[in-house]
Amino acid sequence: MLFHDTALIFGRYARQTLRSPFALFFGVLMPLLYLLFFGPLLTGLPLGGDGSSWQVLVPGLLLQLGLFGALFAGFMIIVENGQGVVERMRVTPVSRLALLLGRVLRDTAVFLFQAVLLVLAALVMGLRAPLAGVLIGFAFVALLSVSLASLSYALGMKVRSPQEFGPLVNAVSMPSMLLSGLMLPISLGPAWLDALSHCVPFRYLVDAMRDAYAGRYATAHMLYGVLVAVAMTALSVTVGTRVFRTEGA
Repeated sequence: MLFHDTALIFGRYARQTLRSPFALFFGVLMPLLYLLFFGPLLTGLPLGGDGSSWQVLVPGLLLQLGLFGALFAGFMIIVENGQGVVERMRVTPVSRLALLLGRVLRDTAVFLFQAVLLVLAALVMGLRAPLAGVLIGFAFVALLSVSLASLSYALGMKVRSPQEFGPLVNAVSMPSMLLSGLMLPISLGPAWLDALSHCVPFRYLVDAMRDAYAGRYATAHMLYGVLVAVAMTALSVTVGTRVFRTEGA
């Protein structure tokens, strides 16, 4: 029943996405610009072995894609709330978890598609990474997307206008990007900044993905990254489902 309901909701929103394919490619534009104009600046810097500048930058850009894309996913549900779409869905027998998962999985599929495009462009630019590391990176992007999209939809159900939603999301996304070391390893900074960054969960995902892209899988970074990603996903889906179940009831 849950699988069937989730597939119905996923199909509804997937069809909406396919009707405007421009959005599929527009979402990857900013990371691509970073790749094209910021990536070459790192070439030759003492960040590790040959090609390591791309192994540092590309995992960060992939997580940036999920971070900004998924956090802003809740904008659409604010519009749907205003039009009564959410309320009409909530009076049907469809599972509340499915109402959330159908949307979140559509968003995750979009971000994974964009992540594939970004990695293909990075390979042309000079990225060299093992296939297993690239696939692990996609798994992290998927978990991050599910986690943040769930929280974004929960927030979208709580606020009443995009004017409230935007500043709240920006207040989370910008410090998270700066403190997690998406562009460069935060360990290159002063000790106090490195210590502060460990309070940001995205830091652990970035470090794990960079290890994966370097072909290092049995590391502490990988362990912490997996634990944080799974914990964030479980907590976020739980919170999102609870909001869908209770908000406006």
